[in-house]
Amino acid sequence: MPCVAKPNRYLLAQNPQESPNAMTDDDGRSDESRETFAWFSNEYAQALQAFKTIEAQSSTLMQLGVADDLRGFIEQFIIMASGTKVLAEEKGEMHFAEWFAELVRKAEALRTGIVQS
Repeated sequence: MPCVAKPNRYLLAQNPQESPNAMTDDDGRSDESRETFAWFSNEYAQALQAFKTIEAQSSTLMQLGVADDLRGFIEQFIIMASGTKVLAEEKGEMHFAEWFAELVRKAEALRTGIVQS
């Protein structure tokens, strides 16, 4: 594949008419905001999958007598999801912050159920 030089964004900002795709990004989002959205999307997908796995395996782990391990997994999940929620708030990604908060609430409820068992 031939190497194609990317246009200098600063120069394009000075003279947008010279940009071959100056009007193609009509949704107004920057590359950075798209990358941020993609990153949070991936993080949420992974967190959701992890939570579903923990939730699905919780009864089996309880029956095997490894409730302490299960509580540890849930605690690690809560720490990770809480940290990502805070980061989403800092980046202004409020929908992701809400979704991570919901995962944290569900994980805390699961942990409470295990403690009471």
